Amino acid sequence: MDESRKFYAGFLGLELAMDMGWVLTFASPGNPTAQITVLQASTSAIPNPDVSIEVEDVDAVHAKAVELGLKVVYPLTNEPWGVRRFFVEDPNGAVVNILSHEK
Repeated sequence: MDESRKFYAGFLGLELAMDMGWVLTFASPGNPTAQITVLQASTSAIPNPDVSIEVEDVDAVHAKAVELGLKVVYPLTNEPWGVRRFFVEDPNGAVVNILSHEK
C-alpha cells in the first residue's frame, strides 16, 4: 500500500481521501468526485473488485442487476465503514463494486 501512496499521491498528485490500511481512496484535487480506490490483495472468498462506481441509489441498481440476470458475485451488504454495496461481474468478467454511502 505504501507503493500505491507513492504512485497515486506522489507521482500523479492525487490527494489521499480515505486510508483504512487495506483500502486507499485517492481524489483529484481539482475534481474531488474523480476518485480511484485501490485494495490490498485478499485471500478471502470475496472477490477483489476491479473498479468501484458510486451511485445515488444502490438498492435500485441492485434490483436492476437482478432483473437483468447479471451475475452478482457479492451480495448487497451494509459495510461497517459506512457504505452499502454489491459486486457484479461485467460482460468481460471484471468485478464492479457498486456502492452508495449510507446517509
